[in-house]
Amino acid sequence: MSTASRTHLVIIPSYNPGPGVVATVRAARAQWTPVWVVVDGSSDGSAEQLQALAAQDDGLQVIALPENRGKGAAVLAGITRAAAAGFTHALTMDSDGQHPADLIPAFMTASQADPGAMVLGKPVFGPEAPALRVNGRKVSNGWANLETLWMGIGDSLYGFRVYPIAPLIRVMQKNRFMRRFDFDPEAVVRLCWAGVRPRNLDAPVRYLSAAEGGVSHFKYLRDNTLLTWMHTRLFIGFLLRLPWLVWRRVTH
Repeated sequence: MSTASRTHLVIIPSYNPGPGVVATVRAARAQWTPVWVVVDGSSDGSAEQLQALAAQDDGLQVIALPENRGKGAAVLAGITRAAAAGFTHALTMDSDGQHPADLIPAFMTASQADPGAMVLGKPVFGPEAPALRVNGRKVSNGWANLETLWMGIGDSLYGFRVYPIAPLIRVMQKNRFMRRFDFDPEAVVRLCWAGVRPRNLDAPVRYLSAAEGGVSHFKYLRDNTLLTWMHTRLFIGFLLRLPWLVWRRVTH
C-alpha cells in the first residue's frame, strides 16, 4: 500500500452495498492511503463489517451516519471532516464494485498536477451495461454541457472523480439540494459555474449482475423525476448567469 497522502484521500459513500463492499474497500486500500467510508445509515450489517476491517487498518476510517441521508449528504459529511483534517482533495467512488480502484493513483496524479481542476471519470461501458442507462445519461450530459456553455464535462453522472474540497463545500453549503442522487451532476455544473475546470479521464464501469453481488438503488421514475427537477432549477440558474458565463468564456 502507498504512503499516506496528506492532501488527497478516497471517500466512499455507502448505503446497503451488498456483499462486495469489503472487496471494494480492500481494492481501494491496495491503491491509496487513506480511504474513508461514509456508511449512510445502512441496515445490512456492512457498517459492522467495515468497522471490523478498519480496526485492523490504520489507513481506513469508517464514518457511520445514524440514518440514510443520500449520497450527496454522505459525501458532504466526509469532505467536511476531511477539510478539518487538512485534506484538500477527495476522490469519490461507489462502494458496490462498479468503479475501477486500480485507476485511483492515475486520477490522484492528474489532480496533484492540476489542483485547481476537478478530474472527472468518463465511463467506458462494457457489453453488459443496460442500454436504457447508457442512452438515458446522454440527456443529462447534454443538459449539463448546455448549462455550463460547454466547459468540457465528459460525463455528468459518473461518480468516480476527484473534487477540490473547499469549492465543493462552498457550493453545497449555499443550497439545500445535491444531497441524494442529484449530487453528481449538480456538483459538476455548480463547480463549473464557480470556475473549477473539468478534466476528463477514461475509466471503465461495470454493471454487476445480482449473481455477482450487484445492488442497484436506482429507481427509474423517482430518480428521473429528481434529475428533471434538478436540470429545471439548473437551467434557471444558467439563464440568470448567462451574461457572466458568456463574458467569462470570451475573456478566458
